[in-house]
Amino acid sequence: MAETGLRKWAITITVISAALLELIDTTIVNVAMPQIQGNLGATLEDVAMIVTGYAVANVIILPMSGWLGSRFGRKNYFLFSIIVFTLVSFLCGNATSLEELVIFRILQGLAGGGLLSTSQSILLEAWPKEQVGTATALFGLGAVVGPTLGPTIGGYITDNYSWPWIFYVNIPVGIMAAIATYLFIKKTPRELGGKPVDWWGIALLAIAVGSLQIVLEKGETEDWFAATYIIVLSATAVIGTLLFIWRELTFEYPIVNFKIMRHRSFSVGMFTSFVLGFGLYSSMFVFPVFTQGLLGFTAQQSGKLLLPGGLFTIMMMPFIGKMLQRGVPAQFMATGGMLLFFVFAMMMNHSTLLSGTGDFFWPLAIRGIGMALLFVPLTTLAIQDLKGPEVGQGTGLNNMMRQLGGSFGIAALTTLIHVRQGFHRNNLLVNINEYNPVFTQRLNGLMQNFLSKGYTFMDAQKAAYKAIEGMVMKQTALLSYTDAFWVSGMIMLCSIPLLYLQKFKKNSNVPVDVH
Repeated sequence: MAETGLRKWAITITVISAALLELIDTTIVNVAMPQIQGNLGATLEDVAMIVTGYAVANVIILPMSGWLGSRFGRKNYFLFSIIVFTLVSFLCGNATSLEELVIFRILQGLAGGGLLSTSQSILLEAWPKEQVGTATALFGLGAVVGPTLGPTIGGYITDNYSWPWIFYVNIPVGIMAAIATYLFIKKTPRELGGKPVDWWGIALLAIAVGSLQIVLEKGETEDWFAATYIIVLSATAVIGTLLFIWRELTFEYPIVNFKIMRHRSFSVGMFTSFVLGFGLYSSMFVFPVFTQGLLGFTAQQSGKLLLPGGLFTIMMMPFIGKMLQRGVPAQFMATGGMLLFFVFAMMMNHSTLLSGTGDFFWPLAIRGIGMALLFVPLTTLAIQDLKGPEVGQGTGLNNMMRQLGGSFGIAALTTLIHVRQGFHRNNLLVNINEYNPVFTQRLNGLMQNFLSKGYTFMDAQKAAYKAIEGMVMKQTALLSYTDAFWVSGMIMLCSIPLLYLQKFKKNSNVPVDVH
C-alpha cells in the first residue's frame, strides 16, 4: 500500500541514499588506485582487482536480489545489505594488505547489489500508482548521478586526504540509512519462506555471470583470446548461461523468474537498458582517460568537468517525472535522450589537442540532459507490465543488464581505441617521408629551433624526429578517442527503433502491486 506525507519522503530519501552508496562506490575507487598501489606495494594489475572484484560480485547478486527479498522479506534483506555494506566499508578502509582489500571489496559488492534493486522496489511500493513516473525520476537521480559523481568525490578525497577515506565516507550515510530503514520501511512477508532453495541456480548464476564479468574486465589487458584463462572463462560463461537458463525454466522456485520475459516491453527493455549502460558507463570511462592521459588534466579537473552534466540531470528529473505523469509517451522522451547522447558524442568527436575545460561544458551538459531523458522512460517502459513480485525480479534483471552494458561498453571501447591506434598510426606514418613538403618544412623548422639552442646537427636531427614522433603519437591517440565517442553515439542512435517495439500507453505509469 502506498505511503503518504512525511513517511513517503523519509522512505524516498532513505532508499535513494542507500542506492547512491552502491553506485558511487562503482567509480569512486578508480581515481585512488595509484595511491592504493603505492601504499600497499602492489602492481597496477593487482590493484585493478579491487574494482573487478566489486563489479563481479555486484553483477552476480543483482538478478538474485528479487528472490532474496521475497525469501527473507524485502525490509529485512535491505536492512541487512545496508549494515553489511557499512561494516565492510570500514574494513576496506582499515585493510593492511591487497588481499584483505580485495576480499572486503567482494563482500561490499555483494551487499551493494542488494541495495540497488531492492531500494527501487521499495520506492515503487511507497509511491501511489499515479505518481510512479515521479518516483522513478527520483530514483534515477542516484542511478545516473552516482557514477558521475564518483570520480569527482574520489579525486577530491584522494587529493586532500588519504585513500581509506573513500570508504569511511560511507559509514555515516550507512548508519543513518539503517536507522531510517528500521523506523520507516514496512515489513513484507517472506513469500518463499520454507520453499526449497535453488542452489544449482545460484551456483550456475555465479559461474556464468562471474566468468563473463572477468572476461570483460581483463580481456583487453590480456590481449583477449591470447590468454588461455580468458578462453576457458569465455566458454564457461556461455555454457554456464545456457545451463542457468535451462535450470530456471524447469525449477519450480527459481532464483530468477525468466517467465517475466513473456512481457514484450520487458524483453525489449532488457536490450535498451543494456544500451543505456553502454553509453552511461563507457562515456564516463573514456572521458577521464582522454582528458587526463592526452590533454593533461588532473583527476580533480576531470571530475569537476562532470559536475555540470550531473546538475543538468538533477534539474531534468522532476520535469521528466511530471511529463510521464501527464501521459507523454516514454518512447518520445527516450528518443530525445538518445538523440542528445548522439549529439554529445559528435561534439566530442570534434575535440582537438587544444581543447580546454571550457570546450567540454556544453557537450557534457547535453549528455546530462540526454541521460535524464533516457533513464526514467527506459525503466518505465521496461517494467510497465510487471505486477506483484515480478517488479522485484524485473528491477533486478533490468539493473543487471545496465551494469553488463557498462562492462561491455568499457571493454568494447578499450579494444576499439587499441585497434584504431595502430590503424591511425599507419595512416599518419605514410606522410612522414622526405617527399612530403609539409613534413620536410616541419622537420627543418624543428631542427633550426634545436640548432639555435646549441644542439649539434646530428643531435638536432634526432631531437626533431623524436618531436615529430611525439606529435604522431598524440594525433593517433586523439583520433582513436574520437572514434570511440563516434561509435558510442552511433550505437545509441541505431537503438532508437527498439523503443517502438514496446507498447504505447496513454498514461506511462507503471502498474505496481507489490505485496
